[in-house]
Amino acid sequence: MRARLTAGLVVLLAVSCAAVGVAAVYELDGFLTGRLDQQLQDAGPRFPASLEHGSAMPSGKPSDHDGDEHGDTRRQATGTFGARLVGDDVTNAAVVPPGSGTAVRNVDPTAHDEAVLAAVPADGRAHTVRLSALGGYRVLATPGKDGDVLVTGLPTEPVDAAVHRLELVAALVFGVALVVTGVAGALWVRWSLRPLNRVAETATRVSELPLASGEVALPPRAPGSDPRSEVGRVAGAFDRMLGHVEDALTKRHASEERLRTFAADASHELRTPVASVRGHAELALLHPGPVPPKVTRALERIAAESARMGEMVDDLLLLARLDAGRPLERLPVDLTHLVLDAVADARAAGPGHRWVLELPEEPVIVTGDAHRLQQVSANLLANARVHTPAGTRVTVSLERVGKEAVLKVHDDGPGVPEEVRPGVFERFTRADRRRADGSGGGAGLGLSIVAAVVEAHDGTVTLESGPGATTFTVGLPAA
Repeated sequence: MRARLTAGLVVLLAVSCAAVGVAAVYELDGFLTGRLDQQLQDAGPRFPASLEHGSAMPSGKPSDHDGDEHGDTRRQATGTFGARLVGDDVTNAAVVPPGSGTAVRNVDPTAHDEAVLAAVPADGRAHTVRLSALGGYRVLATPGKDGDVLVTGLPTEPVDAAVHRLELVAALVFGVALVVTGVAGALWVRWSLRPLNRVAETATRVSELPLASGEVALPPRAPGSDPRSEVGRVAGAFDRMLGHVEDALTKRHASEERLRTFAADASHELRTPVASVRGHAELALLHPGPVPPKVTRALERIAAESARMGEMVDDLLLLARLDAGRPLERLPVDLTHLVLDAVADARAAGPGHRWVLELPEEPVIVTGDAHRLQQVSANLLANARVHTPAGTRVTVSLERVGKEAVLKVHDDGPGVPEEVRPGVFERFTRADRRRADGSGGGAGLGLSIVAAVVEAHDGTVTLESGPGATTFTVGLPAA
């Protein structure tokens, strides 16, 4: 904005200077030309008429082009030109040289000069011509008494010199004015926009804050400025907006803290009754006496659902602890060994799938919590097994790329539905809504645990999915 304002100021000043300069040059040129025309009117045809009585050759040309003739030079300015034309031929032509006396300097006009002089109308008005031997002249043609035409001229060189000098002076003065105005304008605009710069600096600091989650401390407000100015109104509105944002973030953080506390407390408190229900169901199934088949089936379902509920409670408790920022173990972990165990477990749980393992020759070591990282690989493989049909090829690869350990789980199944992909790592996201009755497919916490654990290890997890190709990629800092 500073550059545009300064450039606009300089451009407007340049246009104004150009307009003033052009007007001044044209006015001076017109004024001096008018003075020159008045001098021609005052001089009249006396000088060219006096040349008629000088010596002449039979051809009508002066007898000695390089010599001097005599003419009436009274009240004639130096450089005054006189010529006598009969028809289209110049019979006499001379100029008044510097100094005094009646001697004049003859001029031998070229054919082009004769044509130019012959073309000057004898209308009593001055015209500008250019002669080969003399340069620019302002000439006045007057009819003579003998049917001839008498041409009187004054050089335009003084007028041109004055105009050129004015152009040079104007260009120099206006150039300096533009430079000084540009520097002063830039400083003035910079000073005038200081409140806006402070607003921009505050906005930059706010944009660098992690506003997505956690407690957020917004930077100090921009210093106050004149509320009557446009910049002051912008700064005031920005400060009020920051106040609303800070209140909203504070309320959101308090709500999140209450939710985390509730989830953690509820999960912790539910573990005991869920384990108790499961224990009693299993104990009832071990009763030696006769039990009706319907009761046995009900007890089996109670035991299975209580086990599933126990796993869900453990997952919720883990997510609550990760959200609360509970520190994880930071020990060297052989990721290769964890992947081997996870694939072995997946083969046992999903014998109908084709499991392919690609590992490097050297172990891949990372720093982190072995139990949580084992849960990451197990959840990814369970996700591939549950959401793909039997016969699907699942490829698990591990490699070290630079300073990062990269784990990929690729399958050639139907892929993740497009409407599910944006929130696939959010909690309770299920690819198959038809399984909401609990008949399988999990509670939608597996991938959210993967994302939370990987983030706690300063890593990244991404999804690329399409029909016949789904790839989860986990990147972790290598030890």
